[in-house]
Amino acid sequence: MKSITYQATNVVGAALFAAAMALPSSQTAFAEAAPESSIVSFKYLNYEDSQPGQERVSVNAYSVMGMVPIAGKWSISTTYTNDSVSGASPDAHSTVVSGASKMTEKRQAVDLSVTRYLPKGSVTLGSSYSTEHDYISRSYSAQESISTDDKNTTFTFGGSYTTDTINPTIAKASFYDKRSYSGMIGVTQVLTKEDIVQINVGYSSGKGYFSDPYKIFDLRPDKRESKTFMTRWNHHFDRRDGTARLSYRYYTDSFGINAHNFGLEYVQPLPHEWTVTPLFRFYSQTAATFYLPTSDPLETLSTYYSLDQRLSAFGATTIGIKVEKKIAKEWLVDARIESYEQRPEWCLSGGGDKGLLPFSARSIQLGLSRHF
Repeated sequence: MKSITYQATNVVGAALFAAAMALPSSQTAFAEAAPESSIVSFKYLNYEDSQPGQERVSVNAYSVMGMVPIAGKWSISTTYTNDSVSGASPDAHSTVVSGASKMTEKRQAVDLSVTRYLPKGSVTLGSSYSTEHDYISRSYSAQESISTDDKNTTFTFGGSYTTDTINPTIAKASFYDKRSYSGMIGVTQVLTKEDIVQINVGYSSGKGYFSDPYKIFDLRPDKRESKTFMTRWNHHFDRRDGTARLSYRYYTDSFGINAHNFGLEYVQPLPHEWTVTPLFRFYSQTAATFYLPTSDPLETLSTYYSLDQRLSAFGATTIGIKVEKKIAKEWLVDARIESYEQRPEWCLSGGGDKGLLPFSARSIQLGLSRHF
């Protein structure tokens, strides 16, 4: 059986990233206070995607998170994730293509962070490690938040360093690596008792192997720089006790990709400790400068080239809903379902590759957490 671990990592990452992005920001406008109780939570994620006439890729991911406060000034958090991918291997422009070969891949990841709580903010140091039989990733991060005396404004600074090692199964003697640095600065401002606004600016620089060793005609630059701008606005409705969360994120990189991401959620508490959160997101990106279109792609072959559909121009929508139920004050149960649709003609700037097939995905997430 042919393995395609590198592609599996991308599929799993997309599924987990989508779930994570839907969560509210952990940064608030107030100085963080040390937690008073420990938390243990369990999450299960099932993800499936498909294209017309092609076999489906399925992802099952499990994660366990624990957080323990220490001496009223510290906390330690750790998360263990185990996920598996199965389905058809990718080829050419499609993210998944039937008839090529089957894949089965497993990944394990561990995250650890330590936070020191201060009178006007906090400092967090973190590390993460994930492994597959042909891919290892290590990451180290630091973040600090500082609030003003009136606690209406919070400044956030953060940075990370990540190193990846790739050993493709199709070339056992070949090893590739990739290293990247990233930084972020942000500000969160309380405008009124109903409104909070957040703005973050980020920069990332990477060098090394960015190509996909399991794809034909895929040779990408060995350097990649990106910039991001993100803003969030939360508005609380007193009469209904609900909160609207609006977000916008702009991304641009040296590959030539420019992307817009719009998000909208509405959190509505209900009687008997229920909470429901419908959500909608729209994403649009331009194509990388070296992306080869489906129409006579090899005629435009240059120094760098790729048939990867994820580097094309497209637009995508996500519609979902999350339901939470608090039980006996210590327990919280939640369920979330999302539907994702991607089309080349939905690209805001036009120019999508009309030869690409529509792409769809569905994810279901179940969670259980307890305070001690």
